[in-house]
Amino acid sequence: MVYCDLNENILEWGSEEIAIPYRSPVDNRVHRYFPDFYVKLKETTGKVKKYIIEVKPKKQLKPPKKPKRQTKNYLYETYEYARNQAKWKAASEYCKDRLYEFKLMTEDELGIK
Repeated sequence: MVYCDLNENILEWGSEEIAIPYRSPVDNRVHRYFPDFYVKLKETTGKVKKYIIEVKPKKQLKPPKKPKRQTKNYLYETYEYARNQAKWKAASEYCKDRLYEFKLMTEDELGIK
């Protein structure tokens, strides 16, 4: 967040300020998804672009590997993966309608090891 405050190319930003409705495949009910960041920035070309950004561990971008025995942890990870897929689909549609770009960022993009 300090990065956003100090970067002169970031014109505005917010954390978890946008609510996007999505239908959960787990309970088939509509919930609200609050992406991690909204960023409006001036790119090197001079063009102003708006992004909605979600930060997740790289591990959560792939479906969990099925173990020999079905554990509670595996079920939880499977539900979370399905829920995240629904959230990200809703966020992509939300962004498309508003000419924003939806970005998923992991430790790779953030330079974290």
